[in-house]
Amino acid sequence: MATLSLRNVKKIYDGGVEAVHAFNLDVADQEFIVLVGPSGCGKSTTLRMIAGLEDISAGEFYIDDKLVNDVEPKDRDIAMVFQSYALYPHMTVYDNMAFALKLRKVPKDEIDKRVREAAEILDITQYLERKPKALSGGQRQRVAIGRAIVREPKVFLMDEPLSNLDAKLRNQMRAEIIKLRQRINTTFIYVTHDQTEAMTLGDRIVIMKDGWIMQIGTPQEVFDHPANIFVAGFIGMPQMNFFGAKLIKNGDAYCVECNGAKVALADDIQKKLAANGVEGKDIILGCRPEHMVIKEAGEDTMEATVDVSEMMGSEIHLHLSCGGKDVVVRVPTTELDADQRGGMSFGTKVNLAIPSDLVHLFDPETEKNLI
Repeated sequence: MATLSLRNVKKIYDGGVEAVHAFNLDVADQEFIVLVGPSGCGKSTTLRMIAGLEDISAGEFYIDDKLVNDVEPKDRDIAMVFQSYALYPHMTVYDNMAFALKLRKVPKDEIDKRVREAAEILDITQYLERKPKALSGGQRQRVAIGRAIVREPKVFLMDEPLSNLDAKLRNQMRAEIIKLRQRINTTFIYVTHDQTEAMTLGDRIVIMKDGWIMQIGTPQEVFDHPANIFVAGFIGMPQMNFFGAKLIKNGDAYCVECNGAKVALADDIQKKLAANGVEGKDIILGCRPEHMVIKEAGEDTMEATVDVSEMMGSEIHLHLSCGGKDVVVRVPTTELDADQRGGMSFGTKVNLAIPSDLVHLFDPETEKNLI
C-alpha cells in the first residue's frame, strides 16, 4: 500500500520545452486517481515520471514519504500497464505473467500461486497455455493487467489501457477494472483522454491542459462546479453550451440577460456572487444540454431553430441555432408529443429556457468560474 506526493514536479525537454508545469498532487493509500485531458496535455509524461521512465526536471516525488526522484524504475515497486499490452509473443500467457517473478528469483510454487490467483480474478485461467496471438484484444489486455497484478506492487499505473479496444469491449473492460480495484488493495493512477472513463473510474480526477492542472476533484465536483471554461467544456457529453451574456446587478440582486431572455439566478448563486464581490459585467453563461428546457415563449426564453435532430433511443439530441450560436439540447422522448418522438424537422422553432439553479457563469477574460 502506498501514498504518493508530487510537489512542483516539472518536465523540461531539450530546447526549453516545458511539457509539465508545477504539478502538485497528493494521492492517498488505495485511492484511484485519473489523469485526463486532450492529447499533448502532459498526462502520459507525468505518469512516466512517476514510473521512472522519464527524468523529473524539477520538483520532488515521494512514495510513502521517501524521495524517489533518482530511484530506478525497478526499485520503485510500481507496475505499469501500457496501451500496447507489451506482451512477449513467443511466451505463453502463463510465462508472460510469471516472467517478472522469475527474474526476481521468486520460488516456483509462489509464482504458480500468484499467476493462478491473478488469472482467476481476471477470468483468463483457460488461456494460460495460449500465446498472445491466439487471444482477442480484450484478453490480451487482461493478460497485461494480470502480469502487473502478480507483482503485488505498491502502485498500479495504467496508460490509456483501453484505447485500442472497440466501444463494447471498452465498456466491458471498464467494468472489469472497477471490479479489479475492489479486489486488490493498491493505489491506482490511470491516464486517459476519455472523460467517460475518468468519470466512471476515478475517486478523484486531475484535469490537465497544456501541461497545467486545470482542476482536481471528485467526478461530481468537476461536473457540478467546473473551475473554468475549459473544464466545463471538457467534462460532460455533449459538451456544455456557452452564450455571451450580461450580468446585471440591481442593488444586492443579480440576474442575467442572454439573447433577449432574462435568466433568474437561484438564491445560493446570488449569495456566492455577492460573497465574491462580483459586479455587473459581460460574462460567458454556460448550461449543460441535459439542463436546458424547451417551453412556451416567455421573458425567460430564447428563440432557437432546429438544424439537426438525432434520435438516441430514450432521448433526442437537438442541434439548434440560437443567437448565431450552435446549441445542443438533450430532450427525453417522454417529454415530447408522440409526433415528435422520432425527431424534430429542420427549421422547427422552439423556445429555450435555462433553469435558475443550473447556470454556470464565467469571466470572459480569466475564463474562471465566477461562482
